[in-house]
Amino acid sequence: MNRTIIRLTVGALLSIVLFGSCKKDPVSNLTNDESRIYVTNYDTTANFSSYSTFSIADSVAVIQDNQFAGRQKNGFDSLAVNAVTRLMQQRGYQEVGAKDNPDLAIDISRIYNTSTGVFSYGDYWDYYGGYWDPYYWGYPGYGYYDPFAVGVYTIQTGALEIDLLDLKNATVNGNKLKAIWTGMARGEQVFNTANVSNEVTSLFEQSAYLKK
Repeated sequence: MNRTIIRLTVGALLSIVLFGSCKKDPVSNLTNDESRIYVTNYDTTANFSSYSTFSIADSVAVIQDNQFAGRQKNGFDSLAVNAVTRLMQQRGYQEVGAKDNPDLAIDISRIYNTSTGVFSYGDYWDYYGGYWDPYYWGYPGYGYYDPFAVGVYTIQTGALEIDLLDLKNATVNGNKLKAIWTGMARGEQVFNTANVSNEVTSLFEQSAYLKK
C-alpha cells in the first residue's frame, strides 16, 4: 500500500474555517463527531472490481498495546460487522461463507493504546495562580505556595480498524495474505454503539474505488 487519506469530517473543517478567526481555539469546541479522524489506505495495484465475494468474521479482534488479546462480540462489534457487510453488498460484493472460497476476507479490530506519564502539581499551581495568600502569612516576597507533590496520569486511546485481505491471490503471493485496503476511525467515543454506522460509512465514502 502506498496511499493514505486522512479526512476530518466536513463539520470539523467548516468549524475551523468559519470560526478560526473569532475563536481562540476552535478545535477545542468541536463535537465528538467532528473530532473523529478517518484514515484509509489501499494497494494501488489492486483491481477491486476483480473481486466478487467476501467473507467477514462474526467477531472482532481486540488489540491491546500491540498485543492480540483475543476475539469478542459485544453490541458494538455486531453493529460494526453488520455495517461493513451492508456496505460491501451495496458496492456489489456478495457475502459467502468462509468455506466457500471467498475472494476477500474482512477482519475488524478494536485497538487500544495506553500511555502514562508524570506531572508535578507545582506546574499546575504556577499556572493557576494558587489558593494561598502569601501576604496573609507575612511573606510578600515569596509568591504563591509551590507544592512538591507529583501525580501520575494514564491515557487510553482507541481506534476501529477494518482490513480487507486478498484470498483470491494468496497462492500467487507465496501463500501469504495481503491487505489491500485498511480503514481506521479514531477519536472521541469511537466505540459508542450510536456512532458505529456513521464511522463505517465515512470510511467507505472516502473509498470510492472499493466497488465491484
